[in-house]
Parts: sequence; structure tokens; C-alpha cells
Amino acid sequence: MRVPAWKLPPLKPPALRWPWQRRWDAWWQARHPASDTTALTQRNLYILPSRPGAAFVVTLLVLLLASINDQLSLGYLLTFVLAGAGMASMNATHANLRGLKLDLKTPPPAYAGQPLALDIRLHNPSAARFGVGVRLPDARSTDSAFADVPAQGHAQLQLQLSFPTRGRHALPRLRVESQFPFGLFVTWSYWRPAAQAWVYPAPELDAPPAAAVEEGLPQGQGQPGLGDDPGLRPYRHGDSPRQILWKKSALALAQPQPPGGSGAGAALLVRERLGSRASEQWLDLAATRGLPFEQRVSRLAAWVLRAEEEGLPYGLRLRGVSLAPDLGPEHFRDCMEALALAQEQP
Repeated sequence: MRVPAWKLPPLKPPALRWPWQRRWDAWWQARHPASDTTALTQRNLYILPSRPGAAFVVTLLVLLLASINDQLSLGYLLTFVLAGAGMASMNATHANLRGLKLDLKTPPPAYAGQPLALDIRLHNPSAARFGVGVRLPDARSTDSAFADVPAQGHAQLQLQLSFPTRGRHALPRLRVESQFPFGLFVTWSYWRPAAQAWVYPAPELDAPPAAAVEEGLPQGQGQPGLGDDPGLRPYRHGDSPRQILWKKSALALAQPQPPGGSGAGAALLVRERLGSRASEQWLDLAATRGLPFEQRVSRLAAWVLRAEEEGLPYGLRLRGVSLAPDLGPEHFRDCMEALALAQEQP
């Protein structure tokens, strides 16, 4: 299937890199390939003393010097026992992550500036794991989540991040870490998800009515008895509940019914779908002239959202993009993705 041109990411010229930087990038990508699943192994796990662990090492050095200076046998014993416990703690901390598998569910779309949820599942093929954490190490979010994974079981974590601008964004790298059992060492690994996040433009608040290009029947050729709106007709058995206009139906229900009427069912009004072109409309970028480009995109997003909620078939016209009038989740997604990738042209 041919991918529409507006869905293809823009090409960027490759950045100039020093030879050692290219070698470093190749080494890093080999150890941490972009994937929505990852397995923590000896190859991609790292471990170092934590801040309490560094203080613990300094304390051991002080105890050792004091024992040597005063020739304290019990001091030697205490120093070596604590050092052995620290070494055992290092092995336990590393083993707490080694062998763990993680996968990422493709994140649902979000609006610019609103939280985007990342659902992460942890799979444990061996003994129980404790204090497993996942967090975002960059400045976009300080959110972190921790969980215990039962033996040969599963656990789920959720992180939230937000993107201030619309578009299709690569997910940031994730840091998987643990300090179990004593917090003396921290072991971690980096995970580069391959999934991308769709960030729709934030709809304009209190947007004016859509300045759409109506296509359909002239006034007076709609359904009889429904006023001047030719896109309305009484409810018929088999119509989708999404087509029902509840506000207009409530107003019609409040009006006195003629004698012998069919009751409340006759007051339900539905919007004609694609079978009748009377209610189709085109949402055109040209109808928002005079506004900054980002505000124009936000207004179109508000019009698309409003038309979808009201069950009114709508089409979208941008520069180089034309989506025929339709309704439904797929059409809404195509329109919002087109708006997310819309670019201002001189």
C-alpha cells in the first residue's frame, strides 16, 4: 500500500560527526538497538556504587586504616565482614535486573502539551525481582515508576511525558534501574524504543463555528418538517447512536406533539451520513486566513473534533492534502495526523 506523501517524515541532512563520534554511535547502537522489546543481559547492564555506596566504601577505608594503625584484630574482622557483605550486595543488585524482559505498548495519540502515557510490561522468567524502576533520564519529565515482579510472572508500569509541539515524535530513551537490596550499588540499562508518538495539535478553546464549504442540497430540499436544516431526518431503526443529535432531539421532545404522534421516538433526530450529501462539509485551511499558522491548525483541529462529535461528515483540505468527507475513528485519525504534520509554506 502506498504511503501518502504527507505521512512521510521530512528528510534531514546528516549531521557532521568526527570519526570517533561515529565509532561511539556504532558501539552504542549495537548494544542498545532501537526496539519496542528489550532483554537485560550481561552485555547491556552497568553497575556502579550509589551515593550511599560511595560513603560505605569511604567508611570501610577509614575502618581499615584505623585497624592497621592500632593493630585491632576485631577491626580487621569488622572491615572484611562489611566488605564481603558489600560485594555480595553488588552481585545481588546486578542479578535483580539480569534476565528481565520488557516490552512497550504503542502509545495512543495525545494533544500537544497534554500527558502521553507509556505502558511498559515486565516479564520475569526466573526468581522474583524487587524494586525495578523505569524512568526518563532527560529533562522532559522526571516521572518514574517502580514495581516488584513475581517469580515467573509479569508486572506493568506506566510513565507519562508530554510534548509541547505537534507532530510525530520519537520516544526518548528509557532508563531501567534497581538498587535492591541495600542501595549500595545501582545497576541500570538504557532502552531506546522504536515506537513513535503522534501528537495532535491542541484544539482551540471556544473556537468559532466552522467556516466550512457546504456541499449538498439547497435550502428547502431536506427532510420535510425539520426546519431549515436539510441534513436532519427522523430516527429510523438501524441508525447508529453516533448519528443522533441529542440536543436537537431534546428541544424537539420539549415541543408539543401533535395528536396521534408516535411519542418520544419520533422526536429523535439524526444527521444524514454519506448517503445524503446535504450535511457534508469541507474544512479548509484557507478559511482561517489572517491568523498565525499554529492558531490556524488549532482551529481546524477544533472544527474536526466538533464535527466528529456531532456526527457531521467532514472533509479536510490543506496544502497538498485533501481528505474526502467521512466519519469514524479512522477518518478522524487521518485528519488529525495530517494536521499534526502540516507545515507552513511561504
